[in-house]
Parts: sequence; C-alpha cells; structure tokens
Amino acid sequence: MRSRLLGALAAVVSVGLVTALAVAGPATTPAGAATTAGAYTWKNVAIGGGGFIPGIIFNQTQPNLVFARTDIGGAYRWNQTTSSWTPLLDWVGQSNWGYNGVVSLATDPINTNKLFAAVGMYTNSFDPNDGAILRSADQGATWQTTKLPFKLGGNMPGRGMGERLAIDPNDDNVLYLGAPSGNGLWRSTDSGVTWSKVTSFPNVGDYVQDPTDTSGLASDNQGVTWVAFDQGTGTTGSPTKGIYVGVADLQNTVYRSTDGGVTWQRIAGQPTGFMAHKGVIDQVNDVLYIATSDKGGPYDGSSGDVWKYAIKTGVWTQISPHPSSDTANDYYGYSGLALDPEHPGTVMVTGYSSWWPDTFIFRSTDSGATWKQLWNFTSYPNRSLSYTLDTTSEPWLNFGNTAPVAPVASPELGWMTEALAIDPFNSNRMFYGTGATLYGTTNLTNWDAGGTITIKPFVSGLEETAVNALISPPVGAPLLSALGDIGGFTHTNINAVPSEMYTSPNLSSGDSLDYAELTPADIVRTGEIDKSANPNVNRIGFSTDGGTDWFQGQEPPGVTGGGSAVIAADGSSTVWSPAGTGVYFSTSFGGSWTAATGIPQGAVVASDRVNPKKFYGFSAGKFYVSTNSGAAFTATAATGLPTSGSVFVKAVAGHEGDIWLAGGSGATAGLWHSTDSGATFTKVSTVDSALNIGFGKAAPGQTYPALYAIATVAGVAGVFRSDDEGGTWVRINDDQHQYGNIGQAITGDPRIYGRVYLGTNGRGIVYGDLTGTVTTPPPATTTTAAPPPVTTTTAAPPVTTTVAPPVTTTAPPVAGTGCHVTFEKTTEWAGGLIANLTVNNTGTTVVNGWTVKFTFPGDQQVTSAWNATVTQTGKAVTAVDAGYNATIAPGGNTSFGFQGTWTSNDTAPSAFSVNGTTCS
Repeated sequence: MRSRLLGALAAVVSVGLVTALAVAGPATTPAGAATTAGAYTWKNVAIGGGGFIPGIIFNQTQPNLVFARTDIGGAYRWNQTTSSWTPLLDWVGQSNWGYNGVVSLATDPINTNKLFAAVGMYTNSFDPNDGAILRSADQGATWQTTKLPFKLGGNMPGRGMGERLAIDPNDDNVLYLGAPSGNGLWRSTDSGVTWSKVTSFPNVGDYVQDPTDTSGLASDNQGVTWVAFDQGTGTTGSPTKGIYVGVADLQNTVYRSTDGGVTWQRIAGQPTGFMAHKGVIDQVNDVLYIATSDKGGPYDGSSGDVWKYAIKTGVWTQISPHPSSDTANDYYGYSGLALDPEHPGTVMVTGYSSWWPDTFIFRSTDSGATWKQLWNFTSYPNRSLSYTLDTTSEPWLNFGNTAPVAPVASPELGWMTEALAIDPFNSNRMFYGTGATLYGTTNLTNWDAGGTITIKPFVSGLEETAVNALISPPVGAPLLSALGDIGGFTHTNINAVPSEMYTSPNLSSGDSLDYAELTPADIVRTGEIDKSANPNVNRIGFSTDGGTDWFQGQEPPGVTGGGSAVIAADGSSTVWSPAGTGVYFSTSFGGSWTAATGIPQGAVVASDRVNPKKFYGFSAGKFYVSTNSGAAFTATAATGLPTSGSVFVKAVAGHEGDIWLAGGSGATAGLWHSTDSGATFTKVSTVDSALNIGFGKAAPGQTYPALYAIATVAGVAGVFRSDDEGGTWVRINDDQHQYGNIGQAITGDPRIYGRVYLGTNGRGIVYGDLTGTVTTPPPATTTTAAPPPVTTTTAAPPVTTTVAPPVTTTAPPVAGTGCHVTFEKTTEWAGGLIANLTVNNTGTTVVNGWTVKFTFPGDQQVTSAWNATVTQTGKAVTAVDAGYNATIAPGGNTSFGFQGTWTSNDTAPSAFSVNGTTCS
C-alpha cells in the first residue's frame, strides 16, 4: 500500500531513536544517465483487482476521502468523481521495491491532507531493506520517508490484522506503530518524522504461524497488531489518554493505557485462546469491540469470537454471531470489523477464514445482541440470500466456474475478508476487501428492513496482479498474460476488463507463455495447480485460435510445477522445461512427451522465431542448441555468460539465430547478443546490467525490431528502448513510474511502434505509449479455428528472409517489375491446414508496400494469419503487408502465412498477383 508529550516522554526511555533520512519522492536523474527521448504515457492494462485488499480506511472528518492498502501493490486513494482508485506509490523503484508492501495506512482526522503509510514487504531475508514510515502532506501525491531500524511485512502472515499505524485524533503530532518480529510498540511525537520505542509496553507478541519454517516467513512473531484511541479521554490539542493496543498473543491480546502511553496494563477478564485481529471503539457508547481468531490469517483460522468491552464498567461480553462453543458452526475466525458512526450500536463483522461455501458477513443494529447473516442455509444445499452480487464490470470473478455446485455460488462473496469499513458520512456505503477484489454496496441499510443489498466490485483503477509472463503476437489479441493467483487472460482489448480467465486447464497461477512466430494462433502456456485437489488438471495448455479456446496437454512423469514451455516457429513441436523433472518435447500439442537429451533439468528454453526445428536452452553459464525440434540439445562453445541469477533468453522474429540473453547476478550480470544461434555471444557494452528484454515494432526507417529492456544504463535503473540493435538506449519511464519490483515480464508490441507492455509484481500490467503517435488497434475478431492435429507433422524448412536496407517511410508505393510467389502447405490435417507464402521481388526496383491476391480452387477459409493482414471474400484472398515487412529490395523476399479450414477440397492456389502484377 503523528513537543507536547513531555511528561510521557520523560517516563519512556527512548530506544533506537529514528530520524527522517531522505525524501522518498522522485529523485533527480544522475549526470550522465540516459534520459527520456520522447514523452511516454503509462496506463494499466485493465483487469481490475486481482489480489488481496487487507485494509480500507475512511477519513473520519472529510467525506469521500478513502484509502485502500494492498499487500504487494502499494496504496490507493478513492476518486469520488470517477468512482475509481488512484495509485499513490508508483514512484517506488527497484532499490526500495519493498515499499509497495503496505503494512498499514493512517489518514489524519485533523489535517486531512496528511497521510501516513507503514511500508515494507517482508520481515525475513526476502526483502533486503528495513521498513519505513512514509509521510504525505497532500493525500499521497508526494511523500517523505523515515527509515526504521527493523523490517515490516506487508506480505507476511498476519497482514490482515490492524491497523498497526494510528494517529491520535486529539493531537496529530502523536502516532503509534505496532511492529512485528518482537520489535514492540513505537511512537512519534513530531508527526511521524522521528520514532522511538515505547519501552514501557509490556508485550511484543509471541504468536508465530509455524515455528519450524526455516525461511523466516511463517516463523516470524506477528507482533503488535493494532492501535485504537478512545478520543473522549482527551481534548483537542492534547494527547489522548486512553489507548488500546492489540497483540498477537493467544493469552494476552489486548492492552490499555489510561495515561497517554506512559504505563500499560493487560485488560482484566479478556478472552483467551484467541487473538484480536481488529479493535474498534464506539465513542458514543464507550465500548471496545474486538474480532478474534485462533490464527493470524489471512488464509488460516478455524475458530473465533466477537467480544465487546464496556470501558466504564470493565465488563466483557461475548457477542459472536456463532460462538466458538457452537461446534456445529464454528470453523472460521472473525476479522473484518466496522461501526457505523451515524448509528451507534450498528456493528458489522466478517468470518474472514470461511473458504466454503463462501465468506460470512454479519450485521447487528443492537450492539451485537442479535445478528443478521448475509446468507443462510434453508434446506441444504440451498441458501437464501440477503444480497445480489453484480460482477458485470468484472466478469472473470467467477474464476472460470460457470456451473457451480450448490451450496457454492459463482462468483463468490469472497475469501480472506479481513478489511471491512462503513462510510462515516453515508450509512448506505460499505466497502470490504477480498483475496481477489474490493467489493462494496451503496444500499446497505436495505438489509436492516429485511431487503436485499446490491454488492458489486468497486475496483476500477486498482490493479494488483503479479505478472509472470507476457506475449504480444503479431495478429489476433494484442496481449496475453500469465499472472499469479488468477492464471491469466487473453486481452482482446487492453482498455477493457477481460470477460474470463483461462480455462481448460484452469490453473491457479500462470507461469509462462509462448506463441508460434509463423503461426501465431498456436500458443502454449504453463502454470500451477494443486494436483491433490485437482488430479485431472494438468499444468500445460494449448490454443490454436489465438487464445480464444484452450485444451490441456498431458504431463510427463515427475512434474511438480509449470516451469516454462516454448513452441516452434510453425507450431509443429513444443519444448517444456517443467519443475520437478527434465526437459521434454512434444510434436502433438502435448498429446505425448519424450525426454530431450543433452540439456540439464531446469534449463531456460526458447524457440527460434524463423526455423521451426531450432530451439535454445541455457543453464549455469552454458548455452544449448537443438536443430531437431527439441529432441536433442548440444552445448555451444559460448563463454562469459552469467552463472547465477535469473536469466531470460529470447529470439528475434524474422532473423534466424538472432538471440538476446538478459540477466545474471554479480560481476556477470548484463545483456548479451548472438547472431549465430548461440555459438558466440557479445556482451552489450552500452548496458550496465539487465533484468529482462523484449521486442516491438521497428522504428520508422528501421528493419530491426525495437528493443525494450529493464536495465541499468549509465548508472540509472529503468525501462529503456533501443532502435539501433542496442547501440544506444533511451529511458522511457521516469521517476514517477517505476512500479517497484519489475523484471519478470516485458514485451514490445509488434504492431505499434513505441508501445511496450511491462509486468509488475503487484501493480498489474502497465503499458507505455509514445505520446501523440499511437493509435489503439481495434479489438481482435474472434474466429473458430480447426482442431489441432494430433499426429506428428513434418515442419516446413526454414525460410531465409533477405532484409532490405532501411528506406524512408514517406516513399510512395512502387511496384517491382517482376515477382514470384511460393505457396507451401507446411501442415495439413483433416479439415485444416497451415500455409506459408514467400513473396520474391524479381524486378529491379524496390517494393514499398505490397498486396498479394489469389483465389482458392477449393473450399478453404482463412481463420488467422501472421506477418500480413489477410481478408477473404468468397474464394478470393487479399493479403496486405504488416508494415514492418512492407519493403522488399530487388532480389529480396518476405513471407507471411495463415491457418485455415477446409471441408472437401484443399487444392493449393496456383495464380498470384503482387500490387496488380501477375507473378510467376
């Protein structure tokens, strides 16, 4: 996704005093670094949500000022005018990527422009940096930073508890922070600029999810979890006396100070055996409410209770909708907790850890004496509902489950529902977070009168997916994605939310994607699935219609994870490097697999984009080549390649044997280029280091694709473009658009020069366009393709393309005086075919722009094409160049291809014309 307390400070020994160290807003570009060439605009590819929302915070004094925090994707501010969310931490870069893990947010009720965020991704070694407090005086538009001497864990177990960060509502110079890992309670008395440990606080917490976890993730002490002020015990301008603090301790979970934080006591009579995930005070009725669970969440929790504490009398009362003693109904913990300030005594709570058949949301209008449940069983498995769920704006939220089996519904109300908040100025508006989106309603009080409420996503602008792979084929949908937690999508329109995620197979996370360069309707993807729960779902899927429809392949023995798979240039074979076993190849779209030889387990694999028989592999500093469709690999003599760290290998379309390798760690990290199929590599001297590389449409006047790299150039880390094969680079992002931990996925668009798609780890997919020069392609037309062949086919021989020298884009089209067209059916099966056409300029003048026409003798129908725009009227076919291949020099050639269907006659055409000239 705060020095008036002199008496209290005298009683609190200041330990580990922390001061403000740096401004966390955009930094200036160092001298000598590459600068941006041409303005870029950055936007999200529309998905909507996609991750866990652990916190929703309404400002208590300014209407419509609302914030949301995410576990890995930063923080957002609500825009009431557009009903959308504005991201606030896109300036976070690679050096401080953990700041996108937002542990807690606090919005100032006195000066509503002030906003504070406690940030840090992990408390173990995963995040190399300590946590920080971010301070904003303009509601999150700009920030300053105070670094802490310990780590915070926005993506750690227990992250749904809170809020850990709180502002004194009477004196906003005073803030408290509950810390994990045994670091206790911390306080600031200068509005968050400096912090010191409250040494008088008696309990740092002791709950850990799994003490045996050696990674430090599940074995961390979840610590001090929330802070709440009893505003009535203070006066404006003076610190509040009554402060309540929650602790991750099953026996001692709530503490109180009645003297402004000087001394602290465990509240007598409190419940034991559970920890308070939330604590909220009803200021009118002087009641503290807590929602408890036996686990820290956000995934786990098998029992819990809801309690209220009468502050004046010291009496605890259990008010659980289903008490933990009710063994028939007690199988989840409580967490989401909200009060309605306009109607004291109205309280809501969630059963956050009920994964089946749905989450629970409860509401009471009499301080917990009685409760209404958002759904109830009638006669099992039937349920009566007090809500309607409208997900038309986010239709993929059914997670591919179009035929749910009662009592499970699809879509569901959610899971991991630890965040719940009622608008303090509008009793009808309520938001709550889930593991996949943010839901809300604007007619909440209908429920009180026995009516139904309408729940729908309120997630526009809030993008929280972790991106593992991206591809942008030359035809069809402009983008396909492989995403953590939600599988991925075929994005037929990048500005519209996809209608559904991938199915057949329906995988819990996507790992890799690849398309066949010469037959781009053929696509392979891999991902993750819990095989114990889904034994018939395999970790690899194929599409032969550009990602509209999918079918799953088989798995070779020993597979434990999706790994990566790549497909031949013409789709004739697939090479798969899954987790748990060695590298395999298939010539039947995964119908069967044969172990590849000569390449180690876990190798990175890639396919040549011209030669269908050629594949590449990389592992531990060695490069491997296969020239027989992946059956056997041989190590090349290339040296100097990285021996450790993440590495990406990608081949260039239209250039056989042209390979780029990015990644590594330490002294061998960088970017390398080979033009001889990996026999030798040259390290790119213009790049200090690189994480990943992708390719897009060539710049005007160029024939080689534009390169896009996540890299460090001249000491500056960013996203860079090169239009001259890596000779020079320009930075295309800026300090306001860094997106934290990027590196896993990047690709240019082969149809739009300057466009790049960038995968983030928690901020979804973003794309950059050159300002004023880009036109958005229309959504792809869905076509029904032939079923894939199930027998081994003979791949077409590699086509050598002679690249013409660059010519100016303003030259008018000029037809050559001679042409020759070769038509070759590279694959044919009953009812379908794949064909490749090579256009040769046999004349003496340059062809600048070409149109090929021919007529089918049979009943063939083109379903998809690549390297050309192909249309068909009756039997007549017209193919127009794709722009990047418009130029054919005298004696040169270019090629394009298509996939099609046929019923009774697949006779090849024999007559062709180019720009109106009949060809031989």
